[in-house]
Amino acid sequence: MIYRFYEWILLQGIVVLPAHICFMITGDDLRNAPEKIALVAQWCGDVNRHLERDMLHDSTVNRRIRGVTVHVSTPNHAEIVPFLPSIREVSRYANLILHIGEQQEIAGEGITFEVAVGKSGRDEIVSCIRIMAGEGLMPEEVSEETFERCLTFRYTPDLVIKTGGYHLTDFLIWQSVYSELFFSDVNWKLFRKIDFLRALRDYQARVRRFGT
Repeated sequence: MIYRFYEWILLQGIVVLPAHICFMITGDDLRNAPEKIALVAQWCGDVNRHLERDMLHDSTVNRRIRGVTVHVSTPNHAEIVPFLPSIREVSRYANLILHIGEQQEIAGEGITFEVAVGKSGRDEIVSCIRIMAGEGLMPEEVSEETFERCLTFRYTPDLVIKTGGYHLTDFLIWQSVYSELFFSDVNWKLFRKIDFLRALRDYQARVRRFGT
């Protein structure tokens, strides 16, 4: 009951949301709490519905989480296979796009919710270079726009949340250069909706400079 009341208090203070959120977890995190990914999808839906219901439309600020990515850092994506049923539960609350190895699965409706297993930002950049080389582009033809066209993940997260410590992976190293970072001392298994709302409130309080 106390937690529910505290959640309600936190929600009342949130009026600006990050359009895209990225969670960075490890294979051990997923093994210890595989059900948490679907819970995050449910929390995002709850927050969106709360703001849509209680706030007047205002086009000058973002009132909705539009996309979420969960990156599972692991050197062996095969170890994640036993937990795929739990990951697929996300499709009950969102449009799940699951990347594992060279395969991709899509299911469900709602906000875009991507789960990327074992993906490397360095590998993604190497892939972009290969694509541009394969297209026969000359060096002077390469621009940021050209590079971003070749990316696998073509979005820039507004907020990156890392649970259980301060060590980030190389995932989205191009896309997240101007992202706001939130490090939670709470590990993935113990991460609660209250902790998620605190991250959203922290994001709202920041003045984004985008590298300036």
